[in-house]
Amino acid sequence: MQNIILQATNISKNFYDPVTVEVLHNVSFGIQKGEFVSIIGKSGCGKSTLLYILSTMDTDYSGELMIDGERMAQKKEKDLARIRNEKIGFVFQFHYLLNEFSVLKNVMLPALRLNKYSEEVIREKAFAKLDILGIKDLSEKKASQLSGGQKQRVAIARSLINDPAIIMGDEPTGNLDKKNSQIVFDTFKHLSEDLKQTLLIVTHDPSFAESTHRIIEMEDGRII
Repeated sequence: MQNIILQATNISKNFYDPVTVEVLHNVSFGIQKGEFVSIIGKSGCGKSTLLYILSTMDTDYSGELMIDGERMAQKKEKDLARIRNEKIGFVFQFHYLLNEFSVLKNVMLPALRLNKYSEEVIREKAFAKLDILGIKDLSEKKASQLSGGQKQRVAIARSLINDPAIIMGDEPTGNLDKKNSQIVFDTFKHLSEDLKQTLLIVTHDPSFAESTHRIIEMEDGRII
């Protein structure tokens, strides 16, 4: 069990608008350290709702969620915020970089917020993450000067800065062309296979999903 980074057990969720609609039904699965897992399914199948629950941003559900051996139930918001910052790295369809800041500063921000290391140490860690992704040469550029593919790789570097237990992605290649999508996929694969980073990625892209270690397919709020 010590290698299980994320364990979801019987996760269910209802929306009430105005009638009760079940959007997730008894979803259960585990992800081991170093696994690269994709979640696929048609729009409205519940995959993004599930990701919000797994990332602790939505606490209104039934079932049990464990991240890196820690139970998420009944935790206060400040504890969940710490877990999000410390244990989970996020990569979204939109990179959410701050255009007025340099690439280096953007990557440093989550670690500065966590306040676990000095700014000097965080700077060195940020350089190291950019180096892993082959974009150290961009460190002093402003985020506004980058291409879409470069911005997404900076977002991945930022997601790594606190050495998270798991990286969660919501359509991280959704805004990219084929070439840049492949670069982002290759980056994730390198992180998983060479650095044993655990990854859970929601995607609409079948070719992306087919190249991951495992596919979780959803339909009508269930894993099929």
